[in-house]
Amino acid sequence: MEMEIYFDGNKKINANLNGNVIRTDQPIQGGGEGTAPSPFDLFLGSIGTCAGIYVKGFCDQRGLSSDNIKIIQKMNFNPGTRLIDKIDLEIQLPEDFPEKYKDAVINSANLCAVKRHMQEPPAFDVYTKTV
Repeated sequence: MEMEIYFDGNKKINANLNGNVIRTDQPIQGGGEGTAPSPFDLFLGSIGTCAGIYVKGFCDQRGLSSDNIKIIQKMNFNPGTRLIDKIDLEIQLPEDFPEKYKDAVINSANLCAVKRHMQEPPAFDVYTKTV
């Protein structure tokens, strides 16, 4: 798997993955134009949306409507480390959601590949190559 990262003017850094362009920009206060999410915002968003696709798949497999389901993601910023040290995913279910599936919905969200990669992070090797 390969992704090409390229610079698109000012603070815009984009990625091309399989013909899809993932656009990023820095906020105005960070010297960007605020035209797209920042890379860190995309990273955080990938956690909740990944959990969401697993919850959606769970519902689809059982013929349950996912129309009124939301996931609220809350991040705790630790000023000492300047890192997010806790992420809560609150799965909001409609009142008529079957009680027997509530724990299973949590289990499906926990299958998220992004979350699993954070729990067992890959090794990084950063290097240069002259072309």
